[in-house]
Amino acid sequence: MYGYCGNTSAHCGDGCQSGPCTGTPVIPVPGPSPAPPAPIPGAFNIVGQAGVPAMHAGLMPNGRVIFLDKVENYTQIKLGDGQYAYSAEFDPATNTAVGLQYETNAFCSGGSFLPDGRWLSLGGNAPLDFIDPTVGDGFTAIRYLDRSSSDASLNGQSWSEPGNKLSSARWYASAQTMPDGTIFVASGSLNGLDPTVPANNNPTYEILNNQGISSGISIPMDILAKNQPYYMYPFMHLLNDGTLFVFVSKSGEIFDVDSNTTVRTLPDFPGDYRTYPNTGGSVLLPLSSANNWAPDIVICGGGAYQDITSPTDPSCGRIQPLSPNPQWQLESMPEGRGMVEGTLLPDGTVIWLNGCNRGAQGFGLAADPTYEALIYNPTMPVGQRLSTGAVSTIARLYHSVALLLLDGTLMVAGSNPVQQPLLQPVPNQTPSEDYVTEFRVEIYTPPYLAGNNINRRPSNIQLSSLILKADGSTFAVSFGAPSGNQACTIVLYHGGFVTHSLHMGHRMLNLDSTGYALGATSQELTVDMPPNNNVAPPGPYVVYVLCDGVPGIGQFVSVS
Repeated sequence: MYGYCGNTSAHCGDGCQSGPCTGTPVIPVPGPSPAPPAPIPGAFNIVGQAGVPAMHAGLMPNGRVIFLDKVENYTQIKLGDGQYAYSAEFDPATNTAVGLQYETNAFCSGGSFLPDGRWLSLGGNAPLDFIDPTVGDGFTAIRYLDRSSSDASLNGQSWSEPGNKLSSARWYASAQTMPDGTIFVASGSLNGLDPTVPANNNPTYEILNNQGISSGISIPMDILAKNQPYYMYPFMHLLNDGTLFVFVSKSGEIFDVDSNTTVRTLPDFPGDYRTYPNTGGSVLLPLSSANNWAPDIVICGGGAYQDITSPTDPSCGRIQPLSPNPQWQLESMPEGRGMVEGTLLPDGTVIWLNGCNRGAQGFGLAADPTYEALIYNPTMPVGQRLSTGAVSTIARLYHSVALLLLDGTLMVAGSNPVQQPLLQPVPNQTPSEDYVTEFRVEIYTPPYLAGNNINRRPSNIQLSSLILKADGSTFAVSFGAPSGNQACTIVLYHGGFVTHSLHMGHRMLNLDSTGYALGATSQELTVDMPPNNNVAPPGPYVVYVLCDGVPGIGQFVSVS
């Protein structure tokens, strides 16, 4: 697949090789723009081994990270049955991993959290009996993983697959927890074959109930059908009116799930393709009552076609999809980046990590890794939002992940850009085998924890309840604050399901509070929850307390 020309303007541009377009791009996108060095860049440190390639990841209520991979002919962990583990539970406290078993191949699955806190992995790919006959077909699989902040007996328990299935096969599907606790699941391949052949594709959605049971019905979705073959792993964000922002290729819309209708078609995003196989990253910026929880979304990076020769796109676009006249506000990174992913930090900034300057998603299709972290401050004027942070020494290409931990650092793992694990590079291969399977786990320490700031964290944090409701009610937070503090704030944070540069369900809310005493070392705040589950869909979240931008250790809560 080297690009595609279809019947929408989103198909036009570089890499289009299969026929004439209906139109050509008329809005130029900015080229690379300098991102000055951040005054405090943060730091990368290698802390351990993941145990398995980190294709998918999520932070669990026990504070540990689950890595989930496809069937492989080698990982670092063997299970009791003698087979390799394809999933692992990594403990940041000890930087060690234990293997977890699953029953079906989770290759390129989607996922979300259920309201009760269980983590879902949805879909996957075919069995590989010649490697592991114990793992079955994952195309319609629904996998559950249960962890708790209070029940340590769940630690290390394997995936549960009771046998209920998706209504249709889905490889590269996206998922979003809805306000009523149901799970919206969209897109995917029926068989993993050529997406330029519509018979291979599944441009539909289905709904799972709040226990993760499918309705059994797959419903056609126009934006997915029109943007084939760039229709897989769509970006999706739940908006404050209960609708969804859905984006594939270069096209976005506001979709009402209840009525199965497109409420608004958004302007095409100029530039290259932004979703698989030329995925950039998409972030729903922090929500706040100051503007009635209005959504603001930024998408960065992308590429032209699926080949190692593809250029990558340096541009970023920002849009407020529910504004009266939404338009893309354009800016750019210092270089083109494909497979770049954005992660929210508790201080409201976004860290962009991983990816490449040339190539695309797929085995052996990326080159020129992009090693530096970019720090994006959404409150700054356009053109002044990006600065350059620390530089890693590890290439993080296809199948890499990044996610926030309870201590406010970012875990960075993965990169498995080959069909089966490779421990030493093999030069001059087609597809490329220049980059190995990466098991090393890094921690990126953001600027807010640099130097003496590590000693200025809020401490002894106590919440009046760990079960919260998104109904405008209040809860109390007491904590110790550093001397001379000027401001202390509370955020509600959901990390979501991380894979392939997507952070499905990822969101952060700045919560209103009263009771702050300037400079006091003992604080007790009364905190307002958001008004409804459109703003905070049910599930597990982390409450972070920040004083002068420095976060304390986060605490898991359940929003019901």
